[in-house]
Amino acid sequence: MAAQIKNEMAKVIVGQQTVVEQLLVALLAQGHVLLEGVPGTAKTLMAKSLAHVLGVGFNRVQFTPDLMPSDVLGTSVFESTSGAFKLRAGPIFTEVLLADEINRTPPKTQAALLEAMEERQVTIDGQRHPLPALFLVLATQNPVEYEGTYPLPEAQLDRFFMKVIVEYPSEAEEHQVVLRHHGGFDPRDLDRAGLVRLEDPQAIPRCRERAQHVTVEEGIARYVVRIARASREAPTCVIGASPRAAVALLTAAKCLAAIRGKPYVTPDDVKSVGAPVLRHRLILKPEAEIEGFTADRVVEDLLAQVPVPR
Repeated sequence: MAAQIKNEMAKVIVGQQTVVEQLLVALLAQGHVLLEGVPGTAKTLMAKSLAHVLGVGFNRVQFTPDLMPSDVLGTSVFESTSGAFKLRAGPIFTEVLLADEINRTPPKTQAALLEAMEERQVTIDGQRHPLPALFLVLATQNPVEYEGTYPLPEAQLDRFFMKVIVEYPSEAEEHQVVLRHHGGFDPRDLDRAGLVRLEDPQAIPRCRERAQHVTVEEGIARYVVRIARASREAPTCVIGASPRAAVALLTAAKCLAAIRGKPYVTPDDVKSVGAPVLRHRLILKPEAEIEGFTADRVVEDLLAQVPVPR
């Protein structure tokens, strides 16, 4: 299944294989993803093509300063014909939700996503409304333009299973992108791009079940715990990785192993998902940032320092 999704998305996404793999890890782990990259690096196209290949619903919300929670969640509307209130569902009622430039909307609207991301349900006027089982939030933010934005609070950042960095393509990849568009590729019409949808609607649940049964040796579990605890003791960090982060790190490693067709988790699997799982959960000391430290560098140092199980 994972190989098929990768191959299909490669028809419209040039390069970015690592990013696509990390999206699939989050999909199997039932986690949400914060995509960070400059405009024009195909973040929206990734989200649309993933939903298209999965054959599920897709909604995109452009987060703006005047966006209200009801614009995302929906609202109860009184119907005079029936004499009762009826839910007018918002765009959050879908399988794949693209929250575009999430840091441009005020905290009140950002917080409206918390219940949906954690509980996979929405409460409107005291009534709980379940979301689809495959509910996935892909939120984007621009790393270079902060004027007029509202940085996500740590509590909401922790709800994202991964923070994935979308880099510029290489020169050869960018040349291929230009040639594809010259040849008539239209990112607004994915049907014409030849994307083939998954035929089996139970493919994702089966893969999630398979990932749950990936073998984890005791040494690997201790390795994950030691990485999380080492981050809390790092001299560069004010706050390190929480137990929730340790659970996410092991879950991501299991899903990555399943995607790569392995029946067990190796230290390399843990290292491969270390940065996307931990980078947004670490708060660095101001003096460390002045010295040029970044969250990615701290994670890299942690992975180099914590002994690998033999």
